[in-house]
Amino acid sequence: MTKTPPLSRLPRKLRPKLSFIHRLETARYFHAPVALTRVEASASVEVQLAALPSGAECDRSKTLARPLITLTTDYGTSDHLVGVMKGVILSINPEVNIVDITHGVMAHDILDGALTIGLAYKHFPPKTIHVVVVDPGVGTQRRPILVAGDTHYFVAPDNGVLSSVYDQSEALYAWHITAEHYFRHPVSNTFHGRDIFAPVAAWLSKNWQTPSFGEPITDFVRFGLPKAKASGNAVKGVVLRVDTFGNLVTNVTAQDAPALIAADGKFTIRVGNGEVKKIVQTFAQGAPGEAFGLIGSSGYLEISVNKGSAAKALGAPRGAEVTVEMG
Repeated sequence: MTKTPPLSRLPRKLRPKLSFIHRLETARYFHAPVALTRVEASASVEVQLAALPSGAECDRSKTLARPLITLTTDYGTSDHLVGVMKGVILSINPEVNIVDITHGVMAHDILDGALTIGLAYKHFPPKTIHVVVVDPGVGTQRRPILVAGDTHYFVAPDNGVLSSVYDQSEALYAWHITAEHYFRHPVSNTFHGRDIFAPVAAWLSKNWQTPSFGEPITDFVRFGLPKAKASGNAVKGVVLRVDTFGNLVTNVTAQDAPALIAADGKFTIRVGNGEVKKIVQTFAQGAPGEAFGLIGSSGYLEISVNKGSAAKALGAPRGAEVTVEMG
């Protein structure tokens, strides 16, 4: 089969018009493919554009002065890997801006990657391309995919790492990336971030023609993110992550446990080897060495110790059970 060259190599008059287009019982999981009944795949970017929601957040007239690509990986920053990905991107499109969301996703942890990109991507302008590489299945038959979700694009392995994005998007379109002329050759068995995901994102930032990268799919992998559950007068959740400061970020929200924010609310939070009976609005309102709760910037209940580590003080690692007893 003859491969179509990138649009940038075609005469301008031949280029088409560019358009933009469960729940788990605990934090331990692994993924399985699920066919999505509410998701449509389409080869027409015009159809996608028409399907996007209206409103200020999805203003189709907004454009970036320069294309923007973000990187989210579990690569760390002590090796050459991230720098090489940036070099590949800039070799294809020197005009692109690259932003590091983080390279500190827990190694091989798809759930942590899903939570990270889910919390971050909406803070970027429309038409941002997000490269998400947390890929313990690299070198296997797992598919590389391109996803258009509302006003953002995502390039990632098809292993569920975009599950939080799927949950938050009203319009979803996905393609199995099969157009190998966009890849860097030879393609290694261990570094698809360099050889597939980075170059695909770079070429997308030049031509914006999503259907040219592969076939539309609807059976991409997703998993249910851990949800807090009511149990009598209590709500049970888990510690989703322990941040750099030792704060315990849970999956319990104020909607799950209204007593946490009620003026006269009575509650006891049990986590690890301790209890918390105080909710504050800022870290500074907690006494040094005292464990307290607050509703963090992402809307989740967090357990903290002022100028200390709640994880160490309470002996509560990621995945620890959290119980909020009300009344």
